[in-house]
Amino acid sequence: MIGFVRGKLASKSPPHLTVDVGGVGYDIEAPMSTFYTLPATGSDVRLLTHLVVREDAHILYGFGTQEERALFRNLLKVSGVGPKIALAILSGVSVEGFAACVKLKDAAALTKIPGVGRKTAERLLVEMPDRLDAVGAAIAAGAPLPNGENRTEGEAWSALVALGYKPAEVTQMLKPFAGQAGSTEDLIRRALQGTVRPQ
Repeated sequence: MIGFVRGKLASKSPPHLTVDVGGVGYDIEAPMSTFYTLPATGSDVRLLTHLVVREDAHILYGFGTQEERALFRNLLKVSGVGPKIALAILSGVSVEGFAACVKLKDAAALTKIPGVGRKTAERLLVEMPDRLDAVGAAIAAGAPLPNGENRTEGEAWSALVALGYKPAEVTQMLKPFAGQAGSTEDLIRRALQGTVRPQ
């Protein structure tokens, strides 16, 4: 099992990224929550990883925090939830937001995540409460977000998804403002200018 990779960030194009570790490029898939914590291409990066072995491929998934990886691993234990759906869940809602949905038994919020249907949402609400407890208090209570500009972008991304925009749309909305100074509210306001709110 590969626990983490550390090297130069060679490329990033959601959901794929490549890390150059001593001349070997590791292709990794990561959720959008992790993408917003990534440094610029060419910078040093360290990602926690989870390796999924299939008959036709070995796929490495990368995460910026212990909480994200722990949630991903526990989602894989839910019947009917594979890596793609688990990655979509982490891209569509924060760890804290997912824990809140499970606690509140909010299936409607979960079904807004691409790839999560009613049956999957109901299964998550049944099977995840105990697993969240097993992951630890950090997920149940809400883990701290990264510091600095990436934190602001991450908070804005989560807020816009909560408003009903699709994760891919939010990524495009925020892209022109990446790295700009300002509060989360400022970033959301800029992203929403000229954008029609979804019905």
